[in-house]
Amino acid sequence: MQNLSQNGCSVWVASSTKSALRPTAVALGKFDGLHLGHQRVIQPVLKSSTTVSQQERSPNLSPVFPESTTEYIYSTVVTFNPHPKEFFSGQPHSLLTPLDEKVQQLLNLGIEQLVLLPFDKELSALTPEEFVEKILVQQLQAVRISVGQDFRFGRKRKGTAEDLQALAAKYGIPVTIVPLEVNLGTSADENGAVNEPISTTLIRETLAQGNIQKANRLLGRPYTLTGIVTKGQHLGRTIGFPTANLELPLDKFLPCQGVYAVRVFTSATTRGTGKDNYLGVMNIGNRPTVNGTEISTEVHLLDWSGDLYDKNLVVQLEKFLRPEQKFSDLEALKQQIQQDCTVARNFFGTEC
Repeated sequence: MQNLSQNGCSVWVASSTKSALRPTAVALGKFDGLHLGHQRVIQPVLKSSTTVSQQERSPNLSPVFPESTTEYIYSTVVTFNPHPKEFFSGQPHSLLTPLDEKVQQLLNLGIEQLVLLPFDKELSALTPEEFVEKILVQQLQAVRISVGQDFRFGRKRKGTAEDLQALAAKYGIPVTIVPLEVNLGTSADENGAVNEPISTTLIRETLAQGNIQKANRLLGRPYTLTGIVTKGQHLGRTIGFPTANLELPLDKFLPCQGVYAVRVFTSATTRGTGKDNYLGVMNIGNRPTVNGTEISTEVHLLDWSGDLYDKNLVVQLEKFLRPEQKFSDLEALKQQIQQDCTVARNFFGTEC
């Protein structure tokens, strides 16, 4: 499976080790969110060195690798599918970065390959020793590995990062253990919560609280929602605020319900400027004013009109404006949306 970006570059996505490109420089972990801590783990396997000579390898590896004296090494992120929490609980687990979004972020970081290890009974039963030998050495032909300080692997998560380092050393494979990245926010905006380790769990909690600016700082980029515009009930048009109804991946983690100031891009990449970059307000919720029963995501673009149906939108969340609320009638809702747009304009005017 190959995922192509808009500019023709690609990340090779392998649904198992059988289809992986080898040999590999491996960053290993769950990597949901690809936050600042994850980015530090990935850094050591990027293309600072793309080849390795046969003489640099341990003699123990010689039967596994080709005869050539110099080989190309694929910078590779190795993660698990489904998420281990989903496998053990039997319940769906929402993700900060569903697959397509993860691939795009890895492309932006310079990764060439994503390997999805099928997380099943067989994989979860492997001892740390078996995981290193079968998965990393034999199947992925890893020549270097990078993991976070808190990485755990093998049956019942018994293996530590230090265990991985010791086991891999037997095959001549160096392992970089990356210290945990910490939040360097200020007490003024985070109630004294500084120097806490950055984690996917912390970011999920922060998003659930509506603290978008903190979440974006922990991620190292704005949190995004990416989806296709589908036909809605056209209620926004009736009050002068047409909205684009976004169909999101079912496993996408949603922040707390309410209204947000957002930047909107009309393509799969957020690197574009000019006409494909708009400001707007977004509502996440069940629209209680019109007795909605299902959560929807709707975006109103400021100073824009046109047809967005079937277009792919990338929505960057910049600031939480207010919780969702029920109004007495549509006129009251209209007045509030006008206020939301004014607040958003002021926010972006200050930011620019």
